[in-house]
Amino acid sequence: MKPFAFLILTLVTLAACGAATERYIVSSPQATQSQRIAFRAVEIRDVSLPAYAADDEIVRRTAEGKLVSDGVLWADTPDRAVALELSRHLAQITGARVASNPWPFEALPDARLDLRFETLVAGDDGNFRATGQYFVAVADGRRERSGVFDLSVPFDPEAGPAAVAAARGQVILDLAGNLARTALR
Repeated sequence: MKPFAFLILTLVTLAACGAATERYIVSSPQATQSQRIAFRAVEIRDVSLPAYAADDEIVRRTAEGKLVSDGVLWADTPDRAVALELSRHLAQITGARVASNPWPFEALPDARLDLRFETLVAGDDGNFRATGQYFVAVADGRRERSGVFDLSVPFDPEAGPAAVAAARGQVILDLAGNLARTALR
């Protein structure tokens, strides 16, 4: 092997070894509340996240509004993870059949829920914030509705990415409870 090719191969191998990245799983708290809703089956059709929140990197917002990352990653793609967390929490809270898109059942859902997040970010101020809009589509059109959400969960910014992941889990649980009380009644 030529010395130059060996050097390139060695550098690529070393770069691959040094590229190990930390990944964090969102440990969602258990839903303890119960809420009756107007639907037996709900599809979470779409979860639209801002580009920074849909990225694999965990970011936080500084006091100046700048988004920064320490190079750590979410364990799952955020849009998929948020949709799955919401469907699990809504099913636990409501007792309804809830699933994210694509709908896995033969019988169609009674309602479809779209979520469009404006923000989903941890702040250096110690608050994890989720804001946005929801839309409930119903086949008969009479019970369709929309609204906004603005939720915040405190966390310790000094505790690092694990605290951010725990806060995101809590804010998604809070959102599920909010949707059950307002959007799906």
